[in-house]
Amino acid sequence: MTVEKERLEALANSASEAANLILKHAGNGGFIHVVSHLDADGLAAAGVIAKALARLDAAFRIRVERWIDQEVTASIIADKPSLIVFTDFGSGDLDILNTQLSNQRLIILDHHQPVGEANSPFIHVNPHLHGIDGSRDLSGAGTAYLVAKAIDKANVDLAHVAVVGALGDLQDKHEQRKLGSVNETIVEDAVQAGFLKIETDLLFFGRETRPIHKALACTTNPFISGISGEEDKSLAFLVSLGITPKHGDKWRALRDLSQDEKKKLFSALADYMASKGFASSTAENLIGSVYTLTREEPWTPLRDAREYSVLLNATGRMDRPSLGVSVCMGDRGPALEQATNVLEEYRRTIMKHLSWLMEEPGRIEELNSIYVVRGGGVINDKIIGTLSSILSTNLPKPDKPIIAYSTVSEDELAKVSARAIDQLISKGLNLGEILRVAAEKCSGRGGGHNIAAGAQVPIRDLESFIRLVDELVKKQLESASVGS
Repeated sequence: MTVEKERLEALANSASEAANLILKHAGNGGFIHVVSHLDADGLAAAGVIAKALARLDAAFRIRVERWIDQEVTASIIADKPSLIVFTDFGSGDLDILNTQLSNQRLIILDHHQPVGEANSPFIHVNPHLHGIDGSRDLSGAGTAYLVAKAIDKANVDLAHVAVVGALGDLQDKHEQRKLGSVNETIVEDAVQAGFLKIETDLLFFGRETRPIHKALACTTNPFISGISGEEDKSLAFLVSLGITPKHGDKWRALRDLSQDEKKKLFSALADYMASKGFASSTAENLIGSVYTLTREEPWTPLRDAREYSVLLNATGRMDRPSLGVSVCMGDRGPALEQATNVLEEYRRTIMKHLSWLMEEPGRIEELNSIYVVRGGGVINDKIIGTLSSILSTNLPKPDKPIIAYSTVSEDELAKVSARAIDQLISKGLNLGEILRVAAEKCSGRGGGHNIAAGAQVPIRDLESFIRLVDELVKKQLESASVGS
């Protein structure tokens, strides 16, 4: 047996252990409390587990949180659940869980870098525990799906929701923006179940639902000055290429363009981006693997899996997570309608904040080893992660990670989000470890992945935290360079 197969088998055994405990509590009429993170991956994970529990006729409750603290654990205990399931977080909070929930039956389904070890009675399912990279090879929703599939193989029809979660977590890091490793096996499940098809095409937000010029204007990865957020200029750009935006009275979507039109559009965009100083490789990010959900209606935001993930992210970031979970569980009525409206508001909010950041160069500050995005009290803490992801691909010098923060005055905390590009990770950078160490030294908490991480630190210690992160990034990259 190869090392990879051994790792996959060990992960599958861990998932089966969690599945058996869930089956036991559901069968005994126990009350199961599911707690998940508020981003797209977390909501997809919650939706997968919730659907599996609903099919067991289990008594359960779904709770969505931005982080785990003593207030959250206290309210969980007050519910008196027989079993607690954490999805898409928990591995970085083992100290709190070990202390506050030591007498509880608890399952952690996560993919972030573990910090410490879980109490022995806990079941901890995490790819990192088996030598599998949780930042690119398996998401929180994917981990939840493995457990759901172990509960009942009929839950294979939830594989596409796990695919949405992985894309929402930006795990399409393999060649041609594909999902790979364990995620790829989940993709295969979704394809074989008849819910998914894959093709190579232009990657524009709204490729299934929006008029071409609006889809082009919604492009934020990369953020193209003069096109992103500019519908009129995007329309003029298309017309200048001889691409007809309408067929009769009906606007055309990207999916309506011919192959020749798509090639012409990509070539013109590449030339335009080069004139704006973008590296040639950046334009290549506009082409990749498209994941189409074949059983979803065309012209809806659920047809394209990446757009689906943005809808989920929007509901979580805009304080409507229950809508996202409901959509993942199959609601195509009021929940989807409301979530679509939330998505539009979310897109406007993102564009507004991007424009605000671009207005003055000082709002993105370059230090010795990092960029700092000073969102302060202007940018909502729940969307700072989205903005840092977008900005990380639009930096003047991609050889430095980006650290973005917003402040939560009522909690006297700064919410920090950090992102880096793959080239920095290959040089030995581990943002999850850096933010954990820096936050702990500044009376806060931090962690995550090597390529994407987060932290919460007291506002009073924010500047000390930023200086420390700057120093730690420099030391880590220098140390890795010497070691190589």
